[in-house]
Amino acid sequence: MSVSLTKGGNVSLTKAAPGLAAVTVGLGWDARTTDGSAFDLDASAIVTDADGKALSDQHFVFFNNKTSPEGAVQHSGDNLTGAGEGDDEQIVVTLSSLPPNAGRVVFPVSIYDAGTNGQTFGQVRNAFIRVVNQADSAELARYDLSEDASTETAMVFGELYRNGDEWKFRAVGQGYSAGLAGIARDFGVNV
Repeated sequence: MSVSLTKGGNVSLTKAAPGLAAVTVGLGWDARTTDGSAFDLDASAIVTDADGKALSDQHFVFFNNKTSPEGAVQHSGDNLTGAGEGDDEQIVVTLSSLPPNAGRVVFPVSIYDAGTNGQTFGQVRNAFIRVVNQADSAELARYDLSEDASTETAMVFGELYRNGDEWKFRAVGQGYSAGLAGIARDFGVNV
């Protein structure tokens, strides 16, 4: 049974699904109708240590680097429009293949060319992140973002994190006006 989270809430994925080995993190959104350019939102993942610093620049997984060095994190590819129902982009995380020093996997979403197109998350609706068990396709957790991020061009939707022997998921919902580059720098990725 899926747990619906609010901002800051967390759930133990390991307790919800004993023996959990891999998850699909689905991210989705709809752009509000505007008279400007089409919206292109991009999901990414950053594998960090327990202190929140990227393990390496190659552990920043996105549409131009679709797989982490050890293959534990894989991006499904770029959806340029966000059209249609369900997940717009998916990232598969094989928990058992993550390096021992991996403490978190953070999931930012950014608006491609936001500055040029004058776009912000204030123009995005129905944004969500969900975690699905790869073994049986059961949704374990979901966070529907409701914040009006009028100036932000990137957001951290959520994160998987290690707590002892458990993997948990936290709903984050933190906006960044500095875009994806600002998020990457905050996590120690050289951009």
